[in-house]
Amino acid sequence: MGKISQVSSKYIIHAAIEIEGFVDRPDIIGAIFGQTEGLLGADLELRELQRSGRIGRIEVNVDTKSGKSSGAIILPSSLDKAETSIIAASLEIIQRIGPCNAKIRVQKIEDVRISKRTYVIDRAKELLKLMMETTAPDSQELADEVATSVRVMEITEFGRDRLPAGPGIDEADEVVVVEGRADVLNLLKHGFKNCIAMNGTSCPQTIRDLCGKKEITLFVDGDRGGDLIIRELMSVAEIDFVTKAPDGKEVEEITKKEIHKALRSKIAAEQVKLEFGEPKNALRRKTMLEGPVPAQGPSHDRPERQDRPERPMRGPPQIGPRPEPRGEPRGTPRNDAPRLTPEERKRFGVILEGLIGTRGAFILDNKMEVMGKVPTSELPKTVKSLQEGVYAVVLDGVIDSELVESAESSRVQHLVGTDSKVNPAQARVDIVTADML
Repeated sequence: MGKISQVSSKYIIHAAIEIEGFVDRPDIIGAIFGQTEGLLGADLELRELQRSGRIGRIEVNVDTKSGKSSGAIILPSSLDKAETSIIAASLEIIQRIGPCNAKIRVQKIEDVRISKRTYVIDRAKELLKLMMETTAPDSQELADEVATSVRVMEITEFGRDRLPAGPGIDEADEVVVVEGRADVLNLLKHGFKNCIAMNGTSCPQTIRDLCGKKEITLFVDGDRGGDLIIRELMSVAEIDFVTKAPDGKEVEEITKKEIHKALRSKIAAEQVKLEFGEPKNALRRKTMLEGPVPAQGPSHDRPERQDRPERPMRGPPQIGPRPEPRGEPRGTPRNDAPRLTPEERKRFGVILEGLIGTRGAFILDNKMEVMGKVPTSELPKTVKSLQEGVYAVVLDGVIDSELVESAESSRVQHLVGTDSKVNPAQARVDIVTADML
């Protein structure tokens, strides 16, 4: 007998059956064939339709509970819609199975092709997405990929130190000095061929020789390590310009737009020397710590110091407090600020060293215990909100006037930072920099 499965059918008839008594599955199937025989004519005879494969195998699932049976009937069909509906309606005429009363109710006729069509659409979407991700790129993408690979392949070795460099070092009048090989590769990828790497923090002799021949732009990472390299090179070589990557980023990971922006915003070495060299306030602090320079005796290094005793004749400088129109007068002498003990100096040095590169700040209490850590960008507001209990603030950054005002309003004793833009003599809080530690 030819039979079809639910997979090859077009429609599936779902019907529920309730029987007042206990019957077996063969009894239900026999009642379906027996009570519909001759009802619909020869063309729609269930036995003939099943024999020809147009009606599939009838599935019956029955459970018996409390003396009554209930279950479901599943009948697959490959007939058309009208014929399948007639077959489904014919099942509902069955009112008795064996000795028990029965009731069959067709719940739905499922169109198998709809579910198959839904699966086909979903699968087609997945295949299209996969094809778009793995398909060959267009001509422009191919050209860009080839050009990038060629530029990266152009990396060479330059000088006796065999430093990684671009192919345009000899011809270019301007040379960009970066930290490592990865930085050179990134610049080459974006079309900058006049670049060379230092391969470390120390300045090789090849770089020093280039400084005497070409215009040098030092391009470093946007972190504290970049600042250290700037200090190192400017102390041993003649650098013309200096620029940095955006804060927190390295040259090897920035984009072409960021590279152009950084090189356009380069600053002259003379200006950098004012920032990284020995500032004037450092000279003043040195004088305060060591005392005034004696006037007696010749000085071979600075002969002008012989004239220093005559300076009081021009009148003493006005360093006393000046009256101000409003607010609390500034200008309290540095001697009134609290002094650091050796233990505090050591503790602050350890904390500041641990903060380098984090752009954060520690807030300490009078027991030198850490109360919390905040970003330097939020430090003035945080300190101002803490009205009392803050003994010191240690930050990875430069101490500015806004932070000093917040610290004074909260009665902070010490401000410790990498550098300071505020004259310590004009502040009522002890300002300590990394050089002093």
